[in-house]
Amino acid sequence: MGNRLTQIATRTGDDGTTGLGDNTRVSKNSPRPHAMGDVDELNSHIGLLLCEPLPDAVRELLVSVQHELFNLGGELSIPGFELLKDEALAQLDEALALHNATLPRLQEFILPAGTRAAAQAHVCRTVARRAERAVVALGAEEPLRDAPRRYLNRLSDLMFVLARVLNRMDGGDDVYWRSQRMAAQQPQQASDGA
Repeated sequence: MGNRLTQIATRTGDDGTTGLGDNTRVSKNSPRPHAMGDVDELNSHIGLLLCEPLPDAVRELLVSVQHELFNLGGELSIPGFELLKDEALAQLDEALALHNATLPRLQEFILPAGTRAAAQAHVCRTVARRAERAVVALGAEEPLRDAPRRYLNRLSDLMFVLARVLNRMDGGDDVYWRSQRMAAQQPQQASDGA
């Protein structure tokens, strides 16, 4: 598969179209390029997360996820083609179970915050959700396998769990949301107990 990209600036997209893997051209504003672009952006954000200090197991998992996202993007770029395998989803399920088992049960909502690595994992989570929505929109327009949608849904769940894991890496914790109502009640509760 070497030497596949011989020319980067082809200028063929100057007219607002892009080429798919089956050599058809579609508008860059159509559902398929939107889905492909959101998956590509997600992969880039995971690459940024990989610049942070991470446990080896998390790093290996994320590198594997990057490869699977490339497969997913390839599948999206060739209508009717299958690249994303069932094993990819099974890997996410296993990782979810493994990492979630190390976390305390959530009692409150948490903010997408904490360490820089955890905050970046939350960015990955939100971009995964957007990519999932784009894949759902594409599936409403054209026949599409369930695997890409299911993979992105599960990946966003995993990124939420990994954000919590990364916040605990150096003895930290989740950053809990306090609604205005809760904040207003706290002083009252304190004075009631005095």
